[in-house]
Amino acid sequence: MNVLFEEDGAFKAGAVLADNVTSLQVELASGKRSKVKAANVLLRFDAPAPAELLDRAERDAADIDVDFLWEMCPDEEFGFEEFAAEYAGHKPTAVEAAALLLRLHSAPMYFHRKGKGRFRKAPPEILQAALAGQEKKRQQVLAIERMVEELKAGTLPAECAAILPQLLYKPDRNRPETKALEAACADTALSAPRLLRRCGALADTHEYHLGRFLFEYFPAGTEFPPCADPIEPAGLPVAGVRAFSIDDAHTTEIDDAFSLVALPDGGMRVGIHIAAPGLGISPDSDLGRLARNRLSTVYMPGRKITMLPEAVVERFTLGAGKTAPAVSLYLDVGADLAVRGHQTRLESVPVVANLRHHDIEPLFNEATLATGLADFPFATELKRLWELATVLEAGRGQTRNGPQRKDYNFVVDWSAASEDGPGIVAIDERPRGSPLDTLVAELMIVANATWGAMLRDAKVAALYRAQTVGKVRMTTAAAPHEGLGVDCYAWSSSPLRRHVDLINQWQLIAHLGNDPPPFTAKSAELLAALRDFELTYAAYADFQRGMENYWCLRWLRQRQESAVTARVLRESLVRLEHLPLVLKVPSLPALDRGARVRLAIESIDLLDAECRARFVEALPAEASDDATGDTVEEDTPE
Repeated sequence: MNVLFEEDGAFKAGAVLADNVTSLQVELASGKRSKVKAANVLLRFDAPAPAELLDRAERDAADIDVDFLWEMCPDEEFGFEEFAAEYAGHKPTAVEAAALLLRLHSAPMYFHRKGKGRFRKAPPEILQAALAGQEKKRQQVLAIERMVEELKAGTLPAECAAILPQLLYKPDRNRPETKALEAACADTALSAPRLLRRCGALADTHEYHLGRFLFEYFPAGTEFPPCADPIEPAGLPVAGVRAFSIDDAHTTEIDDAFSLVALPDGGMRVGIHIAAPGLGISPDSDLGRLARNRLSTVYMPGRKITMLPEAVVERFTLGAGKTAPAVSLYLDVGADLAVRGHQTRLESVPVVANLRHHDIEPLFNEATLATGLADFPFATELKRLWELATVLEAGRGQTRNGPQRKDYNFVVDWSAASEDGPGIVAIDERPRGSPLDTLVAELMIVANATWGAMLRDAKVAALYRAQTVGKVRMTTAAAPHEGLGVDCYAWSSSPLRRHVDLINQWQLIAHLGNDPPPFTAKSAELLAALRDFELTYAAYADFQRGMENYWCLRWLRQRQESAVTARVLRESLVRLEHLPLVLKVPSLPALDRGARVRLAIESIDLLDAECRARFVEALPAEASDDATGDTVEEDTPE
């Protein structure tokens, strides 16, 4: 006696050694013996041999038309043996019954299993849906195979072109396009970006890196939706001052300006004027929600994505020739440069000039201050403000004896192009901590610290920057900022560029007008804005550093630099001289931090934004060398 049974989802046949009613001892063709439950036995037969039965049944099952089976089988549940008799027209042989069983089992779309050896015909509508799904999968497989061949041949399939950003930055592995790309990458041993670039989909590496950022943070694009115009501030007194701003050549969101009025006793009244979009935009307005969504202006070499629409920026920026709404902090300064008192006003401020670094710094610097300033507009005001700034800086316990870091200005000429794509970059280096930097920084620190303390003392909620043990963080509690040497510090001086500053301005305006502030200290909206700003602002800063790194590599390629000098930061890590670019150099020997070295540029990969460099030699230190250290977390006053 032989039996056909099911075990672990497979059909097996063997000779019965012992039949114990509820279970059988069975020997398989391989010689293995198994204990089989009687309930799992589907067919008992004497001939042919077990191995031959399965071989013949599998061959015969392949010849059975499953559509014909479905048409002739009963609508009610049936067993395979009874159906085999109807199909064969006589009592089926063991091979005929087994062949039918295997065919029924192999077509689950046509026949639904209802138990051991029992089936039920699939309803027509369910069968049609299943067949349609099967055909769709078959067509998808064919499409994937076609796309793979096109990609390998250097042609971008139309399906891939339609979802290119998703394929590059967030591929969905359930999509056929992603499956095709992964298969083609495996066959060609190329990464997805490299393969797509070979297919002509990535002609510009700059757009590739920018696109990754936009895909994540601006999925709907960078254009602004239609918004209601800001409210025109009414009833503001016009300040009796001649204000001027100090910015670099490319600044259009001019948040701050200054004024100085000499007093008869030899002192002066210093005005720190901050643009006041908070007077025309409310938190629940279209523009307020837009600022809440963007949280900050995004900066990168050659471009920026503003927090507010250009027309709104133009309305509130402190541009020359305008009388613009502002929140003004006036400092009463004695002849000894001691601050005697302060006052905050909401007013319209006449702005008479926008001074630019590249125009003023050749005339106003440490050398000209020591030898005597030439006669140029605002020379007297700048000198007096700088003298006040040095006193304010000393009052915070700050000194300038240590090395000063450098700032780098990236200018991209988009009207020109190189072999790497549109844009020729120029990178200008300037030491940080010039008299102009000191002047602006100290007056911004005074404004942010003074208004932070004002809101703290009035128990009006605000968002503060705090620093303890070197860690800078945002908080709703007024806490010291150890790096700046102030008791509290609330960013308030850049409301056109940062949502945090705009929030603090709304709170300050409400306080000055004796109105209820828009936010309380424990409001969910304020806490959410704090959390979202901190995360987004850090991401924007990382993106800016990444794009500066990219343009440094473009600059090296433009100049065809084969060798550069650098300073050691730590093991295998250097920072280039005259460029804000940090490189990992595996061949670097053990050297002291700050040591100067010469490197050979071996390759630059703009797609991965990487540079391979090789150590050539150590260089002697220069007499004017500043120590080079690791970047530490710091705050910028503006």
